Amino acid sequence: MRPEPNFEYSLKPAMLPAIFVLIVMWLAYWADFLFTTDFQRYGLEALTTRGLRGIVLMPWIHAHNDVKHILNNSLPTFLLLTLLFYSYKAVAWRVFMFSWFFTGLGLWFIGGTNGAIHIGMSGIIYALAGFLFTSGVLRKYLPLQALSLFIVFLYGSMIWGIFPTQPRVSWQGHLSGLIVGIILAIIYRKQGPQRPKYQYEIEKELGIEPPDFEGDLRRAIEAEQAAIEAQQAAIEAQQELEKQMAPEQENQKPMVVVYQYKKND
Repeated sequence: MRPEPNFEYSLKPAMLPAIFVLIVMWLAYWADFLFTTDFQRYGLEALTTRGLRGIVLMPWIHAHNDVKHILNNSLPTFLLLTLLFYSYKAVAWRVFMFSWFFTGLGLWFIGGTNGAIHIGMSGIIYALAGFLFTSGVLRKYLPLQALSLFIVFLYGSMIWGIFPTQPRVSWQGHLSGLIVGIILAIIYRKQGPQRPKYQYEIEKELGIEPPDFEGDLRRAIEAEQAAIEAQQAAIEAQQELEKQMAPEQENQKPMVVVYQYKKND
C-alpha cells in the first residue's frame, strides 16, 4: 500500500534531527558533571537581564542531581521531533527553532519574580505537542487528524502541567510552550501537507464550471413536456374550432344543381 502524499516511506530521515537534539541534551548533562560550575545558573530567570541567556540555554540544561528530569524529557522530545520532521518536514526546522525561542521569551515575561530559575526541554515539548495536535485539527487531513488523536492518547494528561499543581515544576514554561505551539500551527496551517483536493474543487478554483448533467436532463425533460403540452393545446384548439363550425354547416341549405340538355339542330 502506497503512503499518503507528502509522507516518506521511512521514519529514519525524520529520526536524525531528533537524535541530534538528544545528543546535545545528554552532552550538556554530561558536561555539567565535568565542570565545577553549576550549569543551572545559566537557566532562565524571568524579568532579569542575565536571565535572557536562558532563552537560548534553558532547553539544554537539566538538573544534574536528578536523572529523572532528563529521562522524562528525552522520550517525548525524541518522539515529538520525529513526528514533526516526518509529517511537517517542509516547516519542521522553523517550527522547532521558533518553539525554542518564543517559548523561552514568553517564559521570561510570565515566569514570575520569585527568583526561580527555569531549566529543561519541557517547554519545547509542550510547544511541539500543541503544534502537532492543533495543526492536525486545522488541516482536516485524515493522517494528520490520526496523529492528533495519537498525541492526545500519549500526552493528553500533559494539559495539567500548565497549572501550578506541583512544586518545582515550571508550569509557566509549559503554558508558554503550549501557546506558542498553537500559534505556530495557525501560522503554518497552509504550509506542509494538505488534504488532497477533489477534481471539482480544483475546477472551482480555476473558474471551470463542471458539466451539469442533472440540469441538462431536467431541461430536456422540461422542453419535451412543453412540446407535448403545446401539441395538446393545438389539438384542443382544432377540436374547438370544429365544434364552432358544425352548427353553421348544419343550418346551410343544400345546394341543388340542375342540368338542362339541349339538342343540336
